Amino acid sequence: HPLASPNIAIYSALFANLAIAVTKFVAAAITGSSAMVSEGIHSVVDTSNEVLLLFGLKRSKKPPDEKRPFGYGRELYFWSFIVSLLIFSIGGGISIYEGITHLQHPEIIKNPLWNYVVLAIALLFDGTSFIIAFKEFNKRRNGQPFWQTITSSKDPTDYVVLFEDAADVLGLTVAFAGVWLGQYFHNPYFDGIASIIIGLILACISIVLVRESYSLLMGEAASPEVINDITAIIKIKADVNNIKSLRSIFLSPEEIVLTLQIRFNESLSLHDGCIVIEEIKKDIQQKYPYFKQIAIEPDNN
Repeated sequence: HPLASPNIAIYSALFANLAIAVTKFVAAAITGSSAMVSEGIHSVVDTSNEVLLLFGLKRSKKPPDEKRPFGYGRELYFWSFIVSLLIFSIGGGISIYEGITHLQHPEIIKNPLWNYVVLAIALLFDGTSFIIAFKEFNKRRNGQPFWQTITSSKDPTDYVVLFEDAADVLGLTVAFAGVWLGQYFHNPYFDGIASIIIGLILACISIVLVRESYSLLMGEAASPEVINDITAIIKIKADVNNIKSLRSIFLSPEEIVLTLQIRFNESLSLHDGCIVIEEIKKDIQQKYPYFKQIAIEPDNN
């Protein structure tokens, strides 16, 4: 059942990443840590991602007009797809590049205490943001398995922020390990390796998000359970002989277009047929209000 996802998870992630990005870059400038530069880039990308998601949400609420008669709902799907690509191309790519550069030109981290302080602060903020996102996600699950909820969700904000925050927590853990191992063994290569691992984490998460966002952008139908229920609603009508065609497509998390070709009893008059069609629309929308546009075509050929 698609509902508008609360923006609390997006806003909490936005403010957390913005504050953390500044502190990470300050720490990277002081210590010379490659992993910290990667983490700073990661936070900047995450901040811009939240801005793009909020922009997509705002655009998707625009009412239909002459240019977009079916509305702007797919703006959200487009911008979530762009966000997924940014995580891969900028976040993952630059982190891997920074790591390789550090391996080619290794340098011992200066003042590692600053790294630990920033990483601890970042983990506190990102961990809090992740908990908020996970709680919001759990509200949507309704007892479904985790991955099934991801693949069946029609609202990308359900999982994009969750995966971003998970990547943040994992990245911070890897960065901490890289700094600590480098200091403990007096080996600067650990820092570069940590940066590459962070980039690979972002790349893997991006691939998952791109796949899901692309599927939504291309258009997904209502669930088989909903389709079967709608079929039952229609067939209970005494004047309906058969359903020749039933097609649906999500325009946004809150709106589905439904088109039907229905074979009615041949004895049904035009006037009574119009009444039955309106009754079918009313019955469907009463149970599933997000079917906001329903087109029913009588087909007795």
